[in-house]
Formats: sequence, C-alpha cells, structure tokens
Amino acid sequence: MAKTLRTNGLVCPFPLVEAKKAMQEMAINEELIIYFDCTQGTQSIPEWAAEEGYDVGEFIQIGDAEWKISIKKTN
Repeated sequence: MAKTLRTNGLVCPFPLVEAKKAMQEMAINEELIIYFDCTQGTQSIPEWAAEEGYDVGEFIQIGDAEWKISIKKTN
C-alpha cells in the first residue's frame, strides 16, 4: 500500500522534512509517493533516500516545475 504526500507550494527544505516525517510512520516495504515543486528537492530527496538505504522507484517530471518520486521503505 502506498502513502501519498503532496508538498506542492512548500519551499525547500520542507518537502524533504515532510518526507522524513512520513517515512518514520511507515512500515517496512511500504511506498511513499511524493509530489513536489521545489527544484532543490530533485536532488535532496533522492540523495536522502539513498543515504537511508531506501529504494527509489519512479522519479519523473510531471509539469513545468513539478515532480513525482516514489520511495520504498526497505529498513
């Protein structure tokens, strides 16, 4: 089951802060789908996920300045 986090309109680093909070509440093997429009998040969110050992799935640009990334909690 996937949890969706919509952070559009939040300035960096708040999309990452919200993602960290959401991931703490999730069980192993759950997926978090994050929608964001903060350009810095295109680097900070996948870097954080890699540092934590989470699996990054789909990472796509869905608008002029909007992205979607899925992260699976693996530990």
